[in-house]
Amino acid sequence: MKNLSIRITLLAFCSILLLASCSKEDSPAPEFAETNLAPFSVEFDNIVGDRTLSFNNTTTPYVNAKGESFSISMLQYFISNIKVATADGKEYAVKQDSSYFLIQSSDKSTRFAKVRVPEGDYTRLTFTLGVDSLRSTMGIDKRTGVLDPAANGGHDSGGMYWGWNSGYIFFRFEGNSNVISDDVNGDPTGKKQFKYHIGGFGGYSAPTINNIKTITVDLTKAGIAKVRKDRQSNVHLFMDAMKVFNGTNSFKIAEHPNVMFSDYSVNIAKNLTEMFRHDHTEN
Repeated sequence: MKNLSIRITLLAFCSILLLASCSKEDSPAPEFAETNLAPFSVEFDNIVGDRTLSFNNTTTPYVNAKGESFSISMLQYFISNIKVATADGKEYAVKQDSSYFLIQSSDKSTRFAKVRVPEGDYTRLTFTLGVDSLRSTMGIDKRTGVLDPAANGGHDSGGMYWGWNSGYIFFRFEGNSNVISDDVNGDPTGKKQFKYHIGGFGGYSAPTINNIKTITVDLTKAGIAKVRKDRQSNVHLFMDAMKVFNGTNSFKIAEHPNVMFSDYSVNIAKNLTEMFRHDHTEN
């Protein structure tokens, strides 16, 4: 009877430990309340390797890791679903309606993604490169501002929406390179253009292609964001367009001059996650 009593006590003790463990493991990370909101921004400073981005630079063109010279005529991309987190795991997600931005390299006024978050010291920044599948499939009345398919022109005129595919172009990168064969996208003006229009959210139109990418930036090495109501905290990121070619899935422009809604877009999309580097934080 004594041994039985000891066994029952031990079983009860183990059960309590197990429940406590599960409770701790299942409990979500603490979240901020919608109070004490203060200004916070993320700056996207576009570069190409170790050089500043400039358009149609044929005098001193850029050169990728494969030795191919090229110039750039367009670079723009969507940033969305911004989140910040503190060292103790407390996380705040910016309300979705205020968390969609189109960064256009030709317009420096768009380089800042300005939001409001609770006062705090943030050690991690997370955002999406692209437009999430939920918002992509919402009615037009829920897709206003930069998400309005008609607001920034059609696909052929530099817009960020495929009308024929009913989907957003997450990342649009275009330029010229002499390595492109004359029989590939020949231009009457003699230009040899490359075009990389990366999109696809794994939805109804193409369930096998999902190029939505989540970018996580550790702020502890180059300066945490100390967000306060009486000042603007700004996280300065470099966005290196050279990574399109020189990322983990490096490739030659000559072999893939035009990549849009195709299987190869998945390889380029993986390179895009390597483009962002935290340079410093201004508090």
